[in-house]
Amino acid sequence: MCCFSTIPPSTFPARPRRLSEERQDVNSFRFRAKSQKQEAPVLGLGRVCSWHPHRHEIIFMVTSPAKQTELFSNLVILLGVTTEARGIRMVQAVNLNSKRTAPPTADTPWPLTSDLCIPPVEPEFKYVGNMHGNEVLGRELLIQLAQFLCEEYRAGHQRITQLIQDTRIHILPSMNPDGYEVAATQGPEFNGYLTGRGNSRDVDLNRNFPDLNALMYYHEKNNGRNHHFPLPDNWEEQVEQETLAVIKWMQNYNFVLSANLHGGAVVANYPFDKSREPRIRGKTTYSATPDDNLFKKLAKTYSYAHSWMHRGWNCGDYFEEGITNGAGWYSLSKGMQDFNYLYTNCFEITLELSCDKFPPASALQREWLGNREALVSYVEQVHHGIKGMVYDENNNPIGGAVISVSGINHDITSGVSGDYFRLLLPGTYTVKASAPRYQPSTNVVTVGPAEAVQVREPHSTSKACGASAVLALCVNEKLLCT
Repeated sequence: MCCFSTIPPSTFPARPRRLSEERQDVNSFRFRAKSQKQEAPVLGLGRVCSWHPHRHEIIFMVTSPAKQTELFSNLVILLGVTTEARGIRMVQAVNLNSKRTAPPTADTPWPLTSDLCIPPVEPEFKYVGNMHGNEVLGRELLIQLAQFLCEEYRAGHQRITQLIQDTRIHILPSMNPDGYEVAATQGPEFNGYLTGRGNSRDVDLNRNFPDLNALMYYHEKNNGRNHHFPLPDNWEEQVEQETLAVIKWMQNYNFVLSANLHGGAVVANYPFDKSREPRIRGKTTYSATPDDNLFKKLAKTYSYAHSWMHRGWNCGDYFEEGITNGAGWYSLSKGMQDFNYLYTNCFEITLELSCDKFPPASALQREWLGNREALVSYVEQVHHGIKGMVYDENNNPIGGAVISVSGINHDITSGVSGDYFRLLLPGTYTVKASAPRYQPSTNVVTVGPAEAVQVREPHSTSKACGASAVLALCVNEKLLCT
């Protein structure tokens, strides 16, 4: 079990600790204060710790290897450092009873079960907060969510326990800790609308990702590729340290679903953010993805589970059902949610959660209660659609296989260990798996309103064209062979 506490940023060490250093003492971590030269309080394993609004860094504790009675832990992972040397840290909820506590790789693939049609694949989900340093509610909610998951799991809450056992949940409370420090110095009473929005170099991180929309719109007109667009050769030199860390994070995990938490409005915003049409002052143009209906469903899942977002009227604006297409609201380039959809397998929406970008501490309890159910319900959406493995006839996993759904011009790919996840609305679909040097495999799959249908996609290793490979379809963990 993991708990965390908070200490003021002023007492946090200037040099971020390396992950190896943070794991030297797995029962607790001690941080040396810069000014008082004294140690922060050490927390006992399993203790439920308090939630301190706004001014904090997080102390994480992971289960000791010597204590195998715990089945769930939060691991802290250092994704990178900012220009001002603050750590960009992510919390990963891990089910220690699972056969895996690390993502699959080509050398260490998902372990096989007795029934190869039902592999122990778990989808990767992520929440990102505080991308704009002065929009702090998302940061607070995600820290509280991490503690909530710990507490509910320890209490044996069936819904949360099942969610943690079946999902790998990643939580990045602050993508922009440098900007947050600027905003927090002024505090909620005197914070300007833009103070601390950018990073230490005053760069807006939500306008800093490689622009893949233009490439996608070009291919769209010419029947070209529709997914995993390549990055520019010198992209690492064009992005900020925070952006670089997050892109590397995306490259290391096969994320399926994500949300990016912002403030300044109350609405669930879905892709595309960048309009297909040239910008015209005073005019907005809806820019739909091939998965437009699915994105609207995801946005409504959060909106209607939120206590007031779905009402539409918030902050002096009206959004029907509390959702909006990004470009239909206003067009922006180089945003993170469009980048997720065009570069990875991940579907991301942007959640604007409060009229006040930097709400006072007195408002946090109401905001937590208003968002708690929505935060959990949205994570659960990662299990809707189809999922499975792609194998050859010798049961060797095939990474990079393309999973295509007829009628939806956006493909996804299998991970390095052959696992794939494709979010879909309820319905009947023709699904094809293909890979270089292999015969494609096609099957008709019906997705119901419950959890994802599991599909195993085997391929013949023959390079010559021939009869279709036999496809085994798993539905509700019962093997049906066609």
